[in-house]
Amino acid sequence: MAGTFTTRTITMATGATETMHDLTNACSAFLREAAHGRNGLLNVFTPHPTSGLAIIETGAGSDDDLLAALRGVLPADDRWGDRHGGPGHGSGHVLPALVPPHATLPVVDGELELGASQSVVLVNTDRDGPERQVRLSFLG
Repeated sequence: MAGTFTTRTITMATGATETMHDLTNACSAFLREAAHGRNGLLNVFTPHPTSGLAIIETGAGSDDDLLAALRGVLPADDRWGDRHGGPGHGSGHVLPALVPPHATLPVVDGELELGASQSVVLVNTDRDGPERQVRLSFLG
């Protein structure tokens, strides 16, 4: 039996502050439509130079800790060579080197296989972009 490839792009409002958006429910909903109980891989990708994807526990403080750590490593000031956009915008262009713009996750029997308390999140530190796109692709 040949494998199938299904893809969809979702758009989310990110506003004018650094944010983390939980994508886990959107990933699961996509897999219900695309995987049909099959095994395979879910690739999640954001095509923005100032966003990344993380697999992290949310709601217990780890999400805030990640944003705080990124502020410490990538302060939004004028030290960056990339100076287009608002103040500190250049730091966001370094973000994908630390929080990659992609994640590939196992799908078993049509369900996303995450560990206990893990979530798929979009990490966006860019204050200049009001929305971000995420492409979900299932290969199975």
